[in-house]
Amino acid sequence: MSEAHRLLTSATIVTVSIEFQIEARNGCARAGRLITPHGEVETPVFMPVGTLASVKGVSQDILEELGVQILLGNTYHLYLRPGVEQVRKLGGLHRFMSWPRSILTDSGGFQVFSLTDLRKVTEEGVAFRSHLDGSSHFFSPESAMEAQIGLGADIIMAFDECTEYPADRERMRASMELTLRWAERSKKYFQEHKRDVPWAASTISTQADATQALFGIVQGGMDRQLRRESAERTIAIGFPGYAIGGLSVGEPRALTREVVESTLEHLPAEKPRYLMGVGTPEEIVEYANLGIDMMDCVLPTRAARHGLLFTSEGKVSIKQARYAGDESPLDPNCGCRVCQRYSRAYLRHLYAANEVLAQVLNTVHNLSFYLDTMRTVRHSILLGKETGSSCVQSEPKP
Repeated sequence: MSEAHRLLTSATIVTVSIEFQIEARNGCARAGRLITPHGEVETPVFMPVGTLASVKGVSQDILEELGVQILLGNTYHLYLRPGVEQVRKLGGLHRFMSWPRSILTDSGGFQVFSLTDLRKVTEEGVAFRSHLDGSSHFFSPESAMEAQIGLGADIIMAFDECTEYPADRERMRASMELTLRWAERSKKYFQEHKRDVPWAASTISTQADATQALFGIVQGGMDRQLRRESAERTIAIGFPGYAIGGLSVGEPRALTREVVESTLEHLPAEKPRYLMGVGTPEEIVEYANLGIDMMDCVLPTRAARHGLLFTSEGKVSIKQARYAGDESPLDPNCGCRVCQRYSRAYLRHLYAANEVLAQVLNTVHNLSFYLDTMRTVRHSILLGKETGSSCVQSEPKP
């Protein structure tokens, strides 16, 4: 029996919802520890995206070897295939995908938002058509909670509406108000049904009070005053953690940073802060230094499949012919299994030959680079623990 399988079938995983401990601060940045029903997560953390209960091209044992502590699963895609009820019957996502560590699922709101012409938003929820077969479906705050409870992730997200960019202030306010009403409905349903999580009986039988954690999402488009209002009213509803959503929807990068920085001013310092859907290696460092604790993005895996690799010496487009005879490692400063064993020439050959192994090796390296980047940031924060530095942020400008 593997270690992962032993952990998944034991009754020793203990904690109540989540606990967040801040271990050190250095300026705005903070190093913390997020304790979930399936283990501890050291923050700031980058979460690889496992859309369909799988990080594309990388097996779970390699993810464990890389030091991944928490994965992100996609509610919309898992709802469509293989279906929430199927996953629930098989014991939830952890047991289904043989992953003993923490999982976060999104609400499906962003994916439904991206369907554009295949959806219709009402007060009750969102009617949409499957991108797979065109079949009709409906997500409400209640059904999104039901799905995420059935999937059984450690951290789940309130159902929200992602505001398009650009949008006028009236549209941004209407979207924000809808998200706030949906947040209240999400919390109400979660409070009434949180004991239905599939691992409640099997993995936490001696801790009947252990549950998932529901995070709220701050919206408000690109308007700083609406973001402040959304943050304050979401906090008033009350959640154990808060996410900043509705970014990376086509706005300039400078505007993304501006919105993140101004929103952070209004989020509780003692609660985990999650920035959804960003970014490049430089951006995740930047946002961690601003005080973000959790981030996710498909970029490292998607870029890997297209031959774009991130290294300590800059980006490498491995498809280029100039690497055909290059015997050097991809990144001489990287200790991952790819850089320790294979040359740039071999990686270029695999990509040019359309070998599946190219996607696997490229993805392993990019994930390793992102994870190492976050570990370096965390280490730097811990080293600065005794500096006595404090975070001073300005008031939001009108």
